[in-house]
Formats: sequence, structure tokens, C-alpha cells
Amino acid sequence: MSDNTQESGATPSSAATKPEDQWTTTQPSQAREAAAATKGGPEWERDVLKKLAFSAVDEQRRARRWSIFFKSLMFVYLFTLLYLYLPPLQHSGLSGGKKHTALIEVNGAIAADSEASADSIITSLRDAFNDVNTAGVIIRINSPGGSPVQAGYINDEIKRLRGLHADIPVYAVITDICASGGYYIAAAADKIYADKASLVGSIGVIMDGFGFVDTMKKLGVERRLLTAGSHKGFLDPFSPEKPEEVAHVKSLLNNIHQQFINTVKEGRGDRLKEDKNLFSGYIWTGEQGVELGLVDALGSSSYVAREVIGAEDIVDFSQHPPLFQRFADRLGLAMGKSVSSMSAASLKSAQDFAGSIK
Repeated sequence: MSDNTQESGATPSSAATKPEDQWTTTQPSQAREAAAATKGGPEWERDVLKKLAFSAVDEQRRARRWSIFFKSLMFVYLFTLLYLYLPPLQHSGLSGGKKHTALIEVNGAIAADSEASADSIITSLRDAFNDVNTAGVIIRINSPGGSPVQAGYINDEIKRLRGLHADIPVYAVITDICASGGYYIAAAADKIYADKASLVGSIGVIMDGFGFVDTMKKLGVERRLLTAGSHKGFLDPFSPEKPEEVAHVKSLLNNIHQQFINTVKEGRGDRLKEDKNLFSGYIWTGEQGVELGLVDALGSSSYVAREVIGAEDIVDFSQHPPLFQRFADRLGLAMGKSVSSMSAASLKSAQDFAGSIK
């Protein structure tokens, strides 16, 4: 009994002294490590996400900085073009009481909606003559002509202002070309100067158009023109010409031509030489113009201001288009030239490539 009791009593003792099971003892540490790993996992992911987020933000900041840099560079470039290519705005007040030569530009076609309109030129003329420091006026012309009405307005105003300001001489200076309506304006000046290679003249009147009568017949198209008035459609290009209508148009042209001739003779007087082609519409060089009496002498604007008027400082009284419009025009022209040159370079490269293949 005692043995059994002892044996049975030894069981708890032996159980108490039983070596720890390896799996039992290591399980808590592995659980702790697993728990630590589980706990550390989200922190690692958060770090990676945070780095990615900050990297994206840094990239956006870098892109924004480069964008600002290039926009600023373009801004500086555009205003550099503006400064270099646009003529400076000059005012009579800048002369500070010193006598100057007033300059008025007549550029391009003479028309109501152009830079060389009568309104623009006449306003410039009045400003120049009304300035107390104006010693003389130069009308610098580079025009192929245009509206006889607009040119007539300007011619009349020049003569009126010359009458009001007899002490202020007016000189026309021709640059590249002064033809037709351009010469109509120049004829009102006291004297006309030009370069030896300038183109001068074209004292005539023109009206051009097309006739499509035979083309309509070949296409089988019938022209239906309804008018109230027997000659209302006399300029219609799809209708046959009528002799009496052609004669009427020629009478109009001859009348305007005679007005032009009278204006030139009034302005130039006996300086004009006798030549059958003088009013034929021909054009001459500045050198030939001197021989024909269309031009008084050869010279530039600076020469006239310095040697003839005696006031070397030139103040521009021309009415220029708005600053933004001029800038846009210049920019468009520059971009057009760039595109043209790039296209030409690309075409040449393609041709060279094609030649190398052959």
C-alpha cells in the first residue's frame, strides 16, 4: 500500500520535475517575434508609402519650378523682342524746347482701314505742325499706292497746313517705292527726295477683274442676274461685256487720271520735264525721277533733317497701331519665319536622305 502510495505520490512529483517541452517553451517567444513582425509590418508599409508620397510631391514641386522657369524665360524673350523690334514711342515733349524735325511715316497700301489711312496720317500731320519745336516735317513714304480718295484727303491737308504754317517746310522722302497714290501724297510737299534705286511714279489709274462667261458655258451653268436699272450689273464678271458699259468705265478712269495729273502738275509745276510717258503709268528709279522732275534730289531722311532742315533730332509723330497689336503682328511674323525655315530645313533633310538612298 505504502509503495503504491509512494508510487502514486511520486507521480505528481515526477510530473512537477518533468523537463519542459521544447515546443511549449519556445512557443511564447515565437509568438512574440511573430507579433513583433506583425506589428512592424504596417510601419514598414507606411514608411514606403510615405516615401512614395513625398517623392511624388517632390516631383511635382520640381516640375512646377521648371514650369515657372520656362514661363519666365519665355516672358523675358517676348519682351526682348518687343523692345528690339517695335519702334520707340516718341513725343514732342521729349525735345525739351530744342528744335527738331518731325517725321511721319506712310507705310503700305493707302486705304481707310490700313496704317496709312487718311485719318491716321492727317492726325500725325496736325500734331507735327502744331508742335512749337517743329522746324520742318518729313513725310517718309514707302507705299505702292492705294485709294485715290484717301490720298486726296492727305494731299489736301498737307496744302492746308502749309498755308497755315508757312515757316515750316514739308519734304517727302521716298524709301523703297512711292507709286500711284503714294506719289499723289508726295506731290504736295515742298520738295521730294529719294534714293537712286527708289521706285517712283506710276501716275495712272487701274481697275481690273475677270470674265467667266465662256467658263460658265463650258460648265453648263446659267447666269440669272436680276437688277432694277439697266446697267446696275455692269461689273458682273459672269455676264458678257457691253461696249457702252466699257466706255463708261473708261470715262471714270480717265476722269480720275486727269485729277491725278492736275494734282501732280500743281505740286511740281515747271520742274516736270516734257515726256510723253510721264503720266502713262510707268515707274522709274529715283535717279531717273530726278531727270524727269518727279524728284528734286537724292537723299535720306537723316540727310534732309541734318542738311536741309537743319534740325538733326528727329521726332516720330506717326500714329502707330496699339502696342499689343504691333507686338502680336511682330510675333506672328517671327513665328511664321521660324516655321518656314524649319519646314525648309526638314525638306532639305528629306531630299538629302532620298539622295543618299539612291
